[in-house]
Amino acid sequence: MSTNTAVLLLGSNLGDREANIVKAINYLIREGCEIVKSSNNIRTEAVEFASGNYFINFAAIIRTGFSPIQLLKSVKSIEREMGREADSAVTGGYQDRIIDIDIVFYNNINFRSKILEIPHRRHLGRDFSQRLLRELEM
Repeated sequence: MSTNTAVLLLGSNLGDREANIVKAINYLIREGCEIVKSSNNIRTEAVEFASGNYFINFAAIIRTGFSPIQLLKSVKSIEREMGREADSAVTGGYQDRIIDIDIVFYNNINFRSKILEIPHRRHLGRDFSQRLLRELEM
């Protein structure tokens, strides 16, 4: 099995946000991902939708044997297992969520399909994402 490097951004703005991030990381490890490096948690306001709930955001560099699509399926499965009912692609917009896991980078590839775009261009333009990526020395 080949080893791939990916950068994930995680966010939560419902319930015990810090515990949700830790739980998602533990699920990633359960799925066979190795956490290589991680950021500190940062608190941010919602982006691109109105919410009275703040987010806790976190970034991690992982190693995985998954392909980009397999990794996407894995993170979506984790989101559902943690109680996220609908993805923004399904709802047509952003809303409060217990967990959100986005693949920002995967190896050094550019990849685009109907369900996945790498690099995750929306994150590249967000201040909080840039702050987390800088912390990872990206």
